[in-house]
Amino acid sequence: MKEKEIRGASGWLVLILNLAIIVGTIVLLVRAAGEENVPLIITCLVVLLFCVVAFAGSTVVNPNEAKVVQLYGRYKGTLRQQGFWWVNPLTTRRRVSLRVRNFESSKLKVNDHDGNPIEIAAIVVWRVVDTAEAIFQVNDYENFIHVQTESAVRVLATTYPYDAHEEGQIALRVSSDEIAHRLRQEIQERLTTAGIEVIEARLSHLAYAPEIASAMLRRQQANAIIAARQRIVEGAVGMVEMALEQLSAKNVVTLDEERKATMVSNLLVVLCGDRDPQPVVNAGTLYQ
Repeated sequence: MKEKEIRGASGWLVLILNLAIIVGTIVLLVRAAGEENVPLIITCLVVLLFCVVAFAGSTVVNPNEAKVVQLYGRYKGTLRQQGFWWVNPLTTRRRVSLRVRNFESSKLKVNDHDGNPIEIAAIVVWRVVDTAEAIFQVNDYENFIHVQTESAVRVLATTYPYDAHEEGQIALRVSSDEIAHRLRQEIQERLTTAGIEVIEARLSHLAYAPEIASAMLRRQQANAIIAARQRIVEGAVGMVEMALEQLSAKNVVTLDEERKATMVSNLLVVLCGDRDPQPVVNAGTLYQ
């Protein structure tokens, strides 16, 4: 079922005509009562009754709001244009907000792609774009959004790991833009039938579950230390190579292979050590 837009009659015009008819009918009713004209009295009362019922057809449509109009269970259309309107007083009119809204899902405890338990939650920004689908395709579209969002978040969490183990790998913690795009797609696919547009979806909470948080923190720290050590070793090897090349090019000192090995070892200890080196002064010759 798709939305179809309708236009109501001007509420102000109908109100003025209705009041004019009521005033005229009351004047006529008083005159008929004075003349004891029973048929005219009955007619005036029926007209007044219809005028009172006609007031029920007046409706107000506020900005960023719509009214879904039904007549005896059949969908007649949607009033979208703001203002004061009049429609068939026998219809029912359900208000639907078209404003942009957002909500934050509850924190879910799920297993990521690697099987690690994590806590995850998301913020979703959405709005109604098809009022007919929102009202008639699902029982309660707001509750439908909440349930389907949690389902999409669970699927997303099990699809990707918490941390990237390889360069370029998409992970929940490091690939925020890619994860947000995928999350929006997952939610939108579920909400299309309800006439809902997902404007934006992002993770608002992401953490390891408390029972493994401390172990994973130590793992992250170990990975960081290893990466830092690798970078230090790469830099130290380059500096040692440059030092040997410059010593040889400028003929500062001539070293045999054994002394080169000793020099390389000493430089690596100095450059790669995590503490300040303690210098040893050699008071003798180079080979003592």
